[in-house]
Amino acid sequence: MRYAQGGGLTDMERAARERIRRQAVERFESGDRSRDIAAALRVSVRSVERWRRQWREGGAAEVASRGSPGRPKLSDAQIARLERELERGPLAHGWEDQRWTLARVKTLIGRLFHVSYTVEGTWVLLRRHGWSWQEPVRRAIERDDAAVELWRKETWSRVKAPRRSAGPGWSSRTKPGSR
Repeated sequence: MRYAQGGGLTDMERAARERIRRQAVERFESGDRSRDIAAALRVSVRSVERWRRQWREGGAAEVASRGSPGRPKLSDAQIARLERELERGPLAHGWEDQRWTLARVKTLIGRLFHVSYTVEGTWVLLRRHGWSWQEPVRRAIERDDAAVELWRKETWSRVKAPRRSAGPGWSSRTKPGSR
């Protein structure tokens, strides 16, 4: 199971994990078998074999952890640039209206910084930097409130499902005949 932000480990636990990897490298150099290393370090044989393969291909530096594969990070300068671009508006970036959606912001981040975020990750990033969800203030110019009200009174009353009577009956919590 993978955990966000460093594997769900504290700094001390991450350091202990790195010590285990370094001990494995020392044992590779002394010629120990993968099964023996795994037992001594209390890790899986599969992990030891993966570390051994990395060690053969690139040395001890290749075995070191690269950190969490979690969310990509934008630098402070990139965040500042993103905010400037968002303030320019969607029209400046080729969209036909003035609505920033999460999908559009995600696309903009990809275009500007060649970094891929999920839509949810985009929302977390924006929220972390003070942006909030906004509801449009204006309604469509074409909206006809009188026609909407007429439709509600005449058409909606005919198409909506009839309400159940409030009289005696049974609910999903009681079985029929168990009263």
